[in-house]
Amino acid sequence: MYGLSEKQFHLFFERAERQKGITGTNLLVLLERRLDNVVYRLGFSNSRAQARQFVRHRHFLVNGKRVNIPSFLVKIGDTVEVREKSKKVQALQESLEAVVRRGVPQWLDLEKDGMKGTVKGFPLREDLTMPMQEQLIVELYSK
Repeated sequence: MYGLSEKQFHLFFERAERQKGITGTNLLVLLERRLDNVVYRLGFSNSRAQARQFVRHRHFLVNGKRVNIPSFLVKIGDTVEVREKSKKVQALQESLEAVVRRGVPQWLDLEKDGMKGTVKGFPLREDLTMPMQEQLIVELYSK
């Protein structure tokens, strides 16, 4: 779903396991905080794969600095914005027009005119509507 390799996913699982709290929920929160996923959730792309490509091609700034690492983890208060040169990219503009249908999660705030989004908080398990049984993932990787 998130377009990760097995090795990348396992590393995220290990990081989630080290954190306090429920491992499955921690894993989902970490995956949602990835820059490529935040770009997708804000509506700057039509898919996570497209968001990953946009990030790799340096179309986005995080807190005013260029970031081209899709696995970059955003924090509360971070701003994700489209670079000035990239605002003319047709695919980005079309994706933003389609965001009205899909909506933006509560933990993100989108400023559509400025092509900018802000992370208001971390996602809660209730915010993630995907049909995922994280307990099965935890059981598989705990072996």
